[in-house]
Amino acid sequence: MAEIAASALDVLAIAAHRDDVEQTCGGTLLKMAQRGHRTGILDLTQGEMGTRGTAEERAREADAAANILQVSWRQALDIPDGRVENTWENRLKVARVLREQRPRTVILPYWLGRHPDHYTASTLGYEACFLAGLAKLDLPGAPHRPFKIIYATLYYDVRPTFVVDITEQFEARLQSLLAYHSQFADQQAGKDIFPAAAEIRARVEAMARFYGMLGGVTYAEPFLQKEVGLVEDVTAIPVKSI
Repeated sequence: MAEIAASALDVLAIAAHRDDVEQTCGGTLLKMAQRGHRTGILDLTQGEMGTRGTAEERAREADAAANILQVSWRQALDIPDGRVENTWENRLKVARVLREQRPRTVILPYWLGRHPDHYTASTLGYEACFLAGLAKLDLPGAPHRPFKIIYATLYYDVRPTFVVDITEQFEARLQSLLAYHSQFADQQAGKDIFPAAAEIRARVEAMARFYGMLGGVTYAEPFLQKEVGLVEDVTAIPVKSI
């Protein structure tokens, strides 16, 4: 799914590893696609350092997951897995994609977390969004910056700015994650790190229910935005206060 999109993407999710997007914002991407938006995923690495599976296996699984989430475009860069660094070279790699795909909204990982690849991907992605808009930057394509950058916060314990109702998309989101059979099937490698297959649904559902509770729905995914929100009608703000 690496070909250049025929028209601009409405939403592009950027993450360090294949399966990160499925875990943090897959339901939101599917919901946007079902509403007629063009969505895409940019994985920064091939996943070659993962405890389970090979880069080749994860590439096939990523394609299967992308089909479930109905994304229009997906590509993986060649940044080394386990060594995602915010270098000039890597920023240019991401900026090139941003100019090619021209997304209006970019979803990035939250800028804090356990895995260095995750929080570095956040800063790298933000700075690439800025660079892509510089008219004198020596890259193909016209300058472009996304209108909106939001952060998927599921990997970190922080109160989200807003949540997206994914109640209708929850089952497909779960199936997109389970498409990574190399990662989530029971096996000896990484058994002390990964949850047992029988536990995966319970864990994914518990998290989605928690954030759904915050928004007054069954299942939701959490996000944070840096900007102050703008409201036109204070009588139409969703989510009850008391």
